[in-house]
Amino acid sequence: MPSPNEISFQLARSRRSVPRARALLNAVLGDWGVGQETLDSAELVLSELVTNAVRVPVPSGRRIGVRITRSAADGLLRLEVSDAGGGVPEVRQPERDETGGRGLLLVAALAHRWGHEKRAGGIGKTVFAELKAADIVAEPAVREVAAVMVGAGQQVRVKTVWRTVVDVRRDQRAPAGSSVLLRFDDGLALRVTATEPLAVRTVPDCG
Repeated sequence: MPSPNEISFQLARSRRSVPRARALLNAVLGDWGVGQETLDSAELVLSELVTNAVRVPVPSGRRIGVRITRSAADGLLRLEVSDAGGGVPEVRQPERDETGGRGLLLVAALAHRWGHEKRAGGIGKTVFAELKAADIVAEPAVREVAAVMVGAGQQVRVKTVWRTVVDVRRDQRAPAGSSVLLRFDDGLALRVTATEPLAVRTVPDCG
């Protein structure tokens, strides 16, 4: 079961993935109680990281991985974008008449810390940025989250009934953005958009 303090998803290598990444980020940070100033900075940083990943030459069929995590104890928000391309990100100092090349300058200015590391379990790299987010809230026992954050083993309130999720499938090909299909232990299935707010709680550990 994924941690309630992190969310991961994949995006196609397309310019349309940049606004989709921002929409999912908005949904996640809204659930986490992040304030507008932090959200604005996170949007800019994630947009630049995803834009760079889209531009990197990679083998056909490869997708972009995005991971967002929070640490309420440390007051940190971490954004990770992975791609299968080679090379390493470098901050450039563009000339005044250049229209591009300032993305990583912006990331470096907004982030508390940023860098890159070898992509876990595959070729390529992961570029990360950590932002100070003192307004991140601790995880409540029952919370309202975007559907894309729900994991197997959690319980979702459907109307007035709590149902246990046994399987989660994400459809990134949906024309209006990704959708999520939730299957429950009683056989019921529910398809919702990735940003649909759902009431969720963790199943008590009886073991």
